Amino acid sequence: MADDFALPADPASAWAAAPATPLVSEQMRALVTQIFEPTATATHPRSEDRHSGLAQQAQIDAPPPASALCSAAHAAFAAALGPEHVRTDASTRAAHANGMSYLDLLRHRLPAARALPDAVLEPADEGQIAALLAVAAEHAVAVVPFGGGTSVVGGVTPAKGELRAVVALDLARLDRLVELDEVSRTATLQAGLTGPAADALLAAHGFTLGHVPQSFERATIGGYAATRSAGQLSTGWGRFDALVERLRAVTPAGTLVLGRAPGTAAGPDLKQLLLGSEGAFGVITEVTVRVRPLPQARRHEGWRVESFAAGAALLRRLAQDGPRPDLARLSDETETAMGFATGGEQGGEGCLLLVGWEGGEADVNGRALATAALLQAAGAHPLGEPAAASWRSGRFRAPRMRDELIDLGVAVETLETAASWRDLERVHAAVGEALRDALGEQMRPVVACHVSHLYAAGASLYFSVIARRDPADPVGQWQRAKHAATDAMAAAGATITHHHAVGADHAPWLAAEVGEEGVALLRAVKAQLDPAGIMNPGKLLA
Repeated sequence: MADDFALPADPASAWAAAPATPLVSEQMRALVTQIFEPTATATHPRSEDRHSGLAQQAQIDAPPPASALCSAAHAAFAAALGPEHVRTDASTRAAHANGMSYLDLLRHRLPAARALPDAVLEPADEGQIAALLAVAAEHAVAVVPFGGGTSVVGGVTPAKGELRAVVALDLARLDRLVELDEVSRTATLQAGLTGPAADALLAAHGFTLGHVPQSFERATIGGYAATRSAGQLSTGWGRFDALVERLRAVTPAGTLVLGRAPGTAAGPDLKQLLLGSEGAFGVITEVTVRVRPLPQARRHEGWRVESFAAGAALLRRLAQDGPRPDLARLSDETETAMGFATGGEQGGEGCLLLVGWEGGEADVNGRALATAALLQAAGAHPLGEPAAASWRSGRFRAPRMRDELIDLGVAVETLETAASWRDLERVHAAVGEALRDALGEQMRPVVACHVSHLYAAGASLYFSVIARRDPADPVGQWQRAKHAATDAMAAAGATITHHHAVGADHAPWLAAEVGEEGVALLRAVKAQLDPAGIMNPGKLLA
């Protein structure tokens, strides 16, 4: 996490408070203006006056809607939690109104009313969560579990469906390291802990979770579990869902305690029904995860390869035959040329490949030397530690730069998938083409991509898109592009999401991924655990 990270005055309006010095330099600002001819301009916003122009007009034209929570439900929630933990003030409701997708942030800059939760509930323990779920079921109130608010797929949008009202359930008070088992190397963490807070608690005992997604600054342990998160070291250390040994979840039907031993043949693994469930079945309250001793050594290096195809072939060799890196990232030709991975410091021809290792000194050095021999024999050119250092120093910069680019008046968003090694290049080409065609040549779209998570059978693809914003229909512009890209993923046999989860945005394509019977199975689980349908309506299941 960058040392200067701070939330904006309205945490739902931008990723971070505006820095004293803009991340988008004057040179980059001039280039963006030249290429995209943005239709809306804004001077660099101040930290307490984040947006100008459209945002100020939106604040004038769209006063917050009144809470629809009835007095009986409000009184019952207050009795369960304490009156001070049932928040209906406009600023708290607004701070829980959306995630961090491009469209979420764009809507803050448009003169139209946004949907807000009718209240924000702040429970302190599982007993209070069970009580508030009972109240919600009795009064037909939808409940949206809320952690760091970092969803980019509509996962925390306050939708009430056919119910009378909707509340956000903020898990921030569940913020403890419950237990550290140094013998088994597991830690039990409550769901409201942020990534940085969890790592600080573990580091005090000489351990680390080592799960570092780009959302690390704001995301929470519960969010990691509910979305099957992947981090920057997931190639070597595993995705978050692979780290979970046990979990607890409170559902409207009761409390689930899942996972006993590191291996079991006691039927299907029910933990997997809750991991990735996005609050649609219940509220994950704590997880027991595998942890590691703080690494003795860290070594990250950059290499240049001649093409995306050549780099992917090298990564496949490492993933399948070893030595397996902990960190692996391959930028395609466009991302490399624009220096997206390194803040503009390592552009040029070919493709940038980053590999890294963390752990014991002998293990790190051994894998690094063996990898270097393999890469050099294949014709890769070493760039050394500086290229990796550039990436590492700016790895949390992208969401903040997006804040500034949106203020400049361009469309900027990301999306991701994963595919088999056999199909990876075909999916890369198909999704890129779908995005460019949907946005149209007149919008001058730039589509860049990188691989960031390796498996023996395939890898992820993470796309970044920048285009001229359509002044007539900026929301529809991106919705059409995202629709086209997701259609292309499904048609190519790739997953509709690798680590962003399903949310509301991907729910229409879930049947294409798991089949109609798979969707029916998930509906049956929801009916059993959430018979009144109060849990996060419209997410996961359309």
